[in-house]
Amino acid sequence: MDDRARYLRQQAELGGAEVVLSAPVARKAAVAVKDESRGPSAEHRGTRDEVRETRVEAPPTKVAEPVEEPLPLPSTPKGPKPLAKPGSWLKTAPPIPGPGLSYDPPVTFSELATLEAVAAVISGCRLCALCEGRTHTVPGEGDPEARFLVVGEGPGANEDATGRPFVGRAGDLLDDILAGIGIARSSAYILNTVKCRPPSNRTPLPGELAACAPYLHRQIAILRPKVILAAGSTAIAALLQVKKSLGQLRGQVHRYAGIPVIATYHPAALLRNPNWKKPTWDDVRIARQLFDA
Repeated sequence: MDDRARYLRQQAELGGAEVVLSAPVARKAAVAVKDESRGPSAEHRGTRDEVRETRVEAPPTKVAEPVEEPLPLPSTPKGPKPLAKPGSWLKTAPPIPGPGLSYDPPVTFSELATLEAVAAVISGCRLCALCEGRTHTVPGEGDPEARFLVVGEGPGANEDATGRPFVGRAGDLLDDILAGIGIARSSAYILNTVKCRPPSNRTPLPGELAACAPYLHRQIAILRPKVILAAGSTAIAALLQVKKSLGQLRGQVHRYAGIPVIATYHPAALLRNPNWKKPTWDDVRIARQLFDA
């Protein structure tokens, strides 16, 4: 094998789809093609092989389907977020707004007296299709004596993998938000409207929300929080049983079983649109004022 043939073969092995030949080599290649019908000669056989090698195309690259991967979880738990100095969050805080909507939930699972008992029932629930794809149910976590409750939408990939609500980047941001108003995550309680992960983190369907609503009602009845922070439009709609946008429900003090409810943006939404951080900061400071009232 001469140098030209060796070069062409190397290009093919490396995936080169095209090869540019020098003028002398190109003339030899043309002669080899012209004499194809007369059969190969000893003189032209090598040149014909070179031309054939220039026609080698790289195999098509198969584009992989996009796969949603959970965010990497830290190998060791992070330390608690430093809390804001008492009262520092109150500077320039907006006043408490006027009343909004009110909802009195039905009594559900009255035989379940503890959060652990509710979580045990949730772990075996098969009332909707979300149970088919779950790794873990995510009933909620926090201080059972907590008076500050956060309600989100539903588990994501990390939550499904760990069985814990609000982990990953959105969870870190929630921790920062709570620390900013002087509340440690460990002293609050965090729930979701649905307890199993919707496929591809889509919004829970009405039937899925309805299947999980009795668990949510019972958990809140056991906790008896002083204030509820509803993170996202799905959470506030599920708590108040209304079909309204988050924009229509923010800036009011709603009532769930008489408990003040403040609607705000979900932390995951803030990661996509940082412009919502300022209104969220106003919302959580309103919630904190109600907590202190």
